[in-house]
Amino acid sequence: MELTIDHYENELFQTFFESGSFCIVVVDEKGVISYINDSYCRFLKINKHEAIGTHVTKVIENTRMHLVVESGEEEMADLQYIRGNYMIANRIPLVADGVVIGAFGMVLFRDTEEWLKMNSHIRELLLELKAYRFQHNNQGPSYSLHHIISQSSQLTKLKDKIKKIAPSDVSVLLRGESGTGKELFAHSVHHLSERSNQPFVKVNCAAIPEHLLESELFGYQDGAFTGAKKGGKAGKFQLADKGTIFLDEIGDMPLSAQVKILRVLQEGEVEAVGAVHPQKVDVRVIASTHQPLEALIDSQQFREDLYYRINVMECYVPPLRERSSDIPLLAHTFLQKVSERIGKRVAGFEEDVLQAFTLYGWPGNVRELENAVESAVHLTNNEWIQLEDIPSSVWKKRENTLKQVDLKAQLEEAERTAIKDALQRAKGDKKEASRLLGIGKSSLYEKAKKYHL
Repeated sequence: MELTIDHYENELFQTFFESGSFCIVVVDEKGVISYINDSYCRFLKINKHEAIGTHVTKVIENTRMHLVVESGEEEMADLQYIRGNYMIANRIPLVADGVVIGAFGMVLFRDTEEWLKMNSHIRELLLELKAYRFQHNNQGPSYSLHHIISQSSQLTKLKDKIKKIAPSDVSVLLRGESGTGKELFAHSVHHLSERSNQPFVKVNCAAIPEHLLESELFGYQDGAFTGAKKGGKAGKFQLADKGTIFLDEIGDMPLSAQVKILRVLQEGEVEAVGAVHPQKVDVRVIASTHQPLEALIDSQQFREDLYYRINVMECYVPPLRERSSDIPLLAHTFLQKVSERIGKRVAGFEEDVLQAFTLYGWPGNVRELENAVESAVHLTNNEWIQLEDIPSSVWKKRENTLKQVDLKAQLEEAERTAIKDALQRAKGDKKEASRLLGIGKSSLYEKAKKYHL
């Protein structure tokens, strides 16, 4: 019996290829489409019945399916420009009794951005494996999303957002209070990006004296000033070339340096102190701040044009009090880490300790919680950490809270505090406050009226 393409269109074939999101096409020995699935038809915006029986070149832009039939050679992970973007596809000749009877094609990624996202996902898995190996070899792992311990919906959404934006080269602004872990997210963006094998350079904008900031950021030439290092010195931007620069606490950067940063972002070049000509650099900028930049702009302490340059993609890292479900999980994680490091066996926390942790506001956020757990491990003489082992500021909050007997009143007070904090951070802007709280604007108005805010 002569074999034809129709021979391969059985029920299993149809079920498998029509149920997924793959784009699949099959042509016969003449390059005529014998099969094309619904996913590919939606992508091409064509009618399936009209496509079948038509030569593939009249249906698919820049196709090579008919050429694969002629050559009998497969083409794997090949770029094909179609519908305004590059897709990545495999094309495989179909052979029966030594004769090419057609070709099978599958679109792996419908655009290069889709491929970059998949690449980012693979990188995340590799980073988890790397972290596991480092842990068992007593080495310090690099930060990635794997190291951000959380079970709250807020951080789950933030992690998903980081995965989406990491493959691109857009500037990212990380906002949130001190101690929330903004630097961990900055590392994660870098490690999941196409720049992951290039440098990641951190600049603490609040720690560098103003008179040294320019030379630290952009470097200096030999003899640029008295005391300059012989041969000059590369600045942070030169060191980060082809990689990522993390401008931590950019809200504390003086205006004089902000002008220079803006030029780097606009022109892609830096000028070292004492240099005659500027130097081209290729860096991705990630910035962080706990400051209300909009208020700083109003008081002329932060440049508005720089704000819009760094704030292409904004990510808000919520404080610990807004994700209280993470507190017990983080506390146990820190307990295990500290216990292993100092070699002291501590089994866990008494229930009233975890209750105190959950009720406390943690103004220092994750960093403060980690310090509190470490202090308790050193101080305790028991197998389980007691209330007296933790800082008094934490358990006093619990005592005050337990005096309240009305559960409804407790919930309302927590809601009122959250709304008040959001309105303060948003400088009274109710639209911004509702965004921070994750509720509708009308709901915020009702609650603000209820609590006389």
